[in-house]
Amino acid sequence: MADHFEPAIDPQGGERRVGLPERERRVEWWGREYPKAVERWRDNDGRPFVHTYFYPAEQYHEGLLQMIAEHCHAGWGEVEIHLHHGMAQPDTSENTRRVLTEFRDHLAARHRCLALEEGSSQPRYAFVHGNFALANSAGGRFCGVDSEMKVLAETGCYADFTLPTGAHHPAQTAKINSVYECALPLEKAAPHREGRDLVAGRAPRSFPLIVQGPLLADWKGGLRSPSQLLETSAITTRNPMSLRRLRLWKRARITVRGRPDWLFIKLHCHSMDPRQKEVVVGESFRNFLNDLTSGAQDRKETLHFVTAREMTNIILAACDGKEGSPGDYRDYRFKQIASVPAAAERWNSAPVAAKG
Repeated sequence: MADHFEPAIDPQGGERRVGLPERERRVEWWGREYPKAVERWRDNDGRPFVHTYFYPAEQYHEGLLQMIAEHCHAGWGEVEIHLHHGMAQPDTSENTRRVLTEFRDHLAARHRCLALEEGSSQPRYAFVHGNFALANSAGGRFCGVDSEMKVLAETGCYADFTLPTGAHHPAQTAKINSVYECALPLEKAAPHREGRDLVAGRAPRSFPLIVQGPLLADWKGGLRSPSQLLETSAITTRNPMSLRRLRLWKRARITVRGRPDWLFIKLHCHSMDPRQKEVVVGESFRNFLNDLTSGAQDRKETLHFVTAREMTNIILAACDGKEGSPGDYRDYRFKQIASVPAAAERWNSAPVAAKG
């Protein structure tokens, strides 16, 4: 679950933000209530259903981030990087690099979030672009940085989890239902519009990888409402999680080629939007988790609930031709900073000018 985690989100929409007391109340409530909602239901490895909290870099507040970091260190997910920019006017590559680097280092040094790869001290991260406009793919709106993919690569991004978009969005690629590497030069605008599928037995050469969620026609949903004609993997009040949608997600068959038995299902939500509370922590969500776990054996499924980092590691293990249970490869290449004592000590002692 790629959670576009925006505590300041205002239900009235636009660029309005709620005040700090309301943001604190939301995050505190989530940290208290989410574990209660999911702890009963576990995957094949005994793990709970977790979120990856893609926190907006431009909204960084040390106290709020620490609250969700502690929630994650207790085993309920991981924090990664989200960014909205180029809203009023196009951003620049220099400013984008600065914002990403500063936020990356805040997460690593102050909050013990993100990951490391063996042999490197640079924090590594997963990414979701605000308004879906990855690498200036929305006709210049909500970004403005043609070379953004190169900036992401150079600042430590190992995988992007932005796609798919909503219906009729200019940033949506023709390539769908895939895990792949960019085939165009990273310094060009939208280099992910063309890509090489990841294949078992062949290590990817270009990062960040592109990890897409399901995107396909939902004819039965469309009969109920035209707005549900397209399955976009978004979890919303109008379209909550269900076994019917699970069948669609599986039908998308997002895999590493050559490993058809390992299906990757990336969903996304906005858990801090008060309008979405029922579908991310309420009764309909809990009913889905119950149906998902209790019926897995009858559906011949082996479930693995993972974070974005863990999913990327499992994808890379498949590329390297690994066999056995996908759950064995959650930490295959990128390991949490908090789980590596030397790394945690190094980043805890790093000087960072905190904000908020």
